Amino acid sequence: MIDAHHHLWDLSAVSYPWLMAEGVARFFGDPTPIQRDYLLREFRNDAATEGITASVHIQVGAADGLAEARWVQSVADANADWPMAQVVFCDLTACDLGDTLDAFQNLSTVRGVRQIVGRAPGEDAVTGTNGLLDDPRFVQGLREAGRRGLSFDLQLIPELMEKTARVLERAPDTQIALCHAGSPHDRSPQGLRDWADKMRRLSSLPQVTCKLSGLGMFQHNWTQDDFRPIIETCLEQFGPERCMFGSNFPVDSLYSDYATLVTAHRSIVPQGMHDQVFHGTASRFYAL
Repeated sequence: MIDAHHHLWDLSAVSYPWLMAEGVARFFGDPTPIQRDYLLREFRNDAATEGITASVHIQVGAADGLAEARWVQSVADANADWPMAQVVFCDLTACDLGDTLDAFQNLSTVRGVRQIVGRAPGEDAVTGTNGLLDDPRFVQGLREAGRRGLSFDLQLIPELMEKTARVLERAPDTQIALCHAGSPHDRSPQGLRDWADKMRRLSSLPQVTCKLSGLGMFQHNWTQDDFRPIIETCLEQFGPERCMFGSNFPVDSLYSDYATLVTAHRSIVPQGMHDQVFHGTASRFYAL
C-alpha cells in the first residue's frame, strides 16, 4: 500500500511560519497538538502497521520551498528501505521558474509541484491565492511543469472548480492530482450535492486524478458514514484507476489515529478496487 499524501517536519531543520504561529486557528482547526517535530520514524510506525510500504511527501508551507525539498531528500536518502517521492512548493508565476525547477529536478525524489489555489473560503479571502487562476503566468507555469514531466498537486475548494477546469484545459499535458477530494467543506446534503455537481467538471478532464485524503479537515467528529458519500462519488466519477488514498497525516491526526482512518477508507472502497486505490494509482502517478 502507498500513502499518497502526508507531511513531515523537523522544526530545527526547516522553518514553517504557519506551523509555529501560536494561538492562530487554521481552517482545519487548532494546530497546537501538531506544533512539534513529526518525523519519518513516527509516520512509519503508524503507517507500516496498516500495510503501507511507500509514501508521497507533500510540501507543507515552509518559508523556503527548496530548503524543505532538500531536507525531504536527505530523509529519503537516509531511509532507502522506505520508498518516498515528494511534491514540492513552487510559485509557477515566478520570473525565475525555469531555474527553480532545474534546482528541484536535481533531487531524485521530486515528482511534482504544488501551489495552493484554495484552502477554505475564509483563508482564501485573506491570502488572495484565488488570483492565481486569473494570472496567465500560472497557465504557462503549469505547461512548463508538464513539459518537464512534473505533475501538479491541486488544492482548491468547490467554488473554484469550474474556473479551475477552464485553466487546466489550457495545460492538457500536465498531470493533476486533486488534493482532498476537492475539499467538500459544506457537509450538508445540499452542500455535498453541489460539490458532486462541480466535481464532474474536473473529473471529465482525463489528466485529473483524485486523492481520497484530508476528509476529516472539515468534519472533525466524523464517522465512516460521513466519508461514504464523498468516497463513493469520487470512485463513481473518476473510477478506481484515477483515485488514490492519502492520510494527510499529521494534520488528520487531529481527528483520528492512523488505523481508524485507514479502516474507514478500506471499508468504504469496494474490495475489487483496493489494488488500484491503495497502490496502483499512486504507483503510476508518482512513479513509485
